Amino acid sequence: MPSSMITGSMVDVPGLLVGHFTLKERLSGCSVVLSPPGAVGAVDVRGAAPGTRETDLLDPSNLVDKVHAVVLSGGSAFGLDAATGVVRWLDEQGIGFETGYGRVPIVPAAVLFDLPVVRTGDDPQARPGADAGYAACQAATTARPAAGNVGAGAGACVGKLFDLDRCMKGGIGHASVRVGPWVVGALVACNAVGDVLDPATGQLLAGARTADGLQLLDTQRALLAGERGSRPLPGTNTTIGVVATNATLTKAQAKRLAMSAHDGLARSIRPAHTPLDGDTLFALATGTESSPVDLMLLTVMAAEATALATVDAIRQARGIRTVWGDIPAAKDLAT
Repeated sequence: MPSSMITGSMVDVPGLLVGHFTLKERLSGCSVVLSPPGAVGAVDVRGAAPGTRETDLLDPSNLVDKVHAVVLSGGSAFGLDAATGVVRWLDEQGIGFETGYGRVPIVPAAVLFDLPVVRTGDDPQARPGADAGYAACQAATTARPAAGNVGAGAGACVGKLFDLDRCMKGGIGHASVRVGPWVVGALVACNAVGDVLDPATGQLLAGARTADGLQLLDTQRALLAGERGSRPLPGTNTTIGVVATNATLTKAQAKRLAMSAHDGLARSIRPAHTPLDGDTLFALATGTESSPVDLMLLTVMAAEATALATVDAIRQARGIRTVWGDIPAAKDLAT
């Protein structure tokens, strides 16, 4: 599917709701995917510097396989607290894993690092917390979610290997792919150290810019030619997301879906899964489609939806002005 024809979103998977909350005090926020009863969850972490919650629980060898929500957040490790607000909201709705002593909501989460993105007048100490996660749940809907500079993508940037003053704006994006009775949707917040390209054409869309700031440098080509970047701290970059399907999957099959979705990141981000990124993708299977599973097809669809959602995040992003310089978006830079 050409990226210029990106359609659909995570909520095309029946039963899912998506909500964003963006801070007023600074460019950061969180996004939540609320799943229907019985949704099976899994995760695959490929980056070397992740910030996560409840990922061990999602290992196929462990007990609990049902997930009630997934949280993506800015704010680095501080943003993991957004999941606490989601747990509180789910508890108020009577949703959770039945223990015999009360219901415990299962809410995995992953965060990205957006702390340097501060505009004039912003509060640098403002980060998504429990109240932000709660508000994202209140905003969750089956309508097509907003994209770009919202929620977990509000402060996301890409192309940061050659200093922040040469990076570009990232964001959060959506896409879905349908084949027969199956639908796979993806929600991706792109904050990569690498560049983002359109896998359909190979065209670079956003990333590190040349020293004059007017053109894309091509990070991978520069590295292979012997150039070296500023070596940003590990964990200051990450692409996080959720891929979901209406199929009925086991926890191990859902894990395979998350693993294959990372192929979509590798197609659209160059380089991906680096020592400086914490790339993490969750998978959800809602089970609303009971046809015999074609896992091969679903994995191909997951990679495609993830690549398209990553491109959508970049195409929907808007340029911003920070205290240390302007960060243009793909639409601001002639490529």
